[in-house]
Amino acid sequence: MANEKIILGIDPGTTIMGFGLIKVVGKKMEFIQMNELLLQKYNDPYTKLKLIFERTIELIDTYHPDEIAIEAPFFGKNVQSMLKLGRAQGVAMAAGLSRQIPITEYLPKKIKMAITGNGNASKEQVAKMLQSVLGLKTLPKNLDSTDGLAAAVCHFYNEGRVEVGKSYTGWDTFVKQNEKRVKK
Repeated sequence: MANEKIILGIDPGTTIMGFGLIKVVGKKMEFIQMNELLLQKYNDPYTKLKLIFERTIELIDTYHPDEIAIEAPFFGKNVQSMLKLGRAQGVAMAAGLSRQIPITEYLPKKIKMAITGNGNASKEQVAKMLQSVLGLKTLPKNLDSTDGLAAAVCHFYNEGRVEVGKSYTGWDTFVKQNEKRVKK
């Protein structure tokens, strides 16, 4: 039987969390699903983080992904936005780590480069390329779900390469790889 695995891709956000799942059979990928968690109607930031954690756990328990690919927050001018994105990413990562699922982070430019060949591609260009590669009939109105799907496809394309981003297989490796950042 061919080597099979499922990859969950996540585009973390505190307004919309996009996600997508692909199944890899041998060297071919198949689309499973993509969707988004809408968080705009919630004002409390802690409620949003709780919902991100719960939805990620629900996806893990439903689809049993073997690996998770997550978009890393990009460095922008707004420190508050960066902090919120980092929290959203951390909560999604914690959900995966709590289920012992290996996680790999990818910078947005790396994901865009893997999908379109252009690290500065627009969300629309990434979505159109995914539509073509995976044979998607339609694209969603919001492109956060295609961004999540793009993280999963990027991970598939980077499989077997030596340097793919930061990977964590559990809390112990996460702490060891980040202990210089943690003050004791």
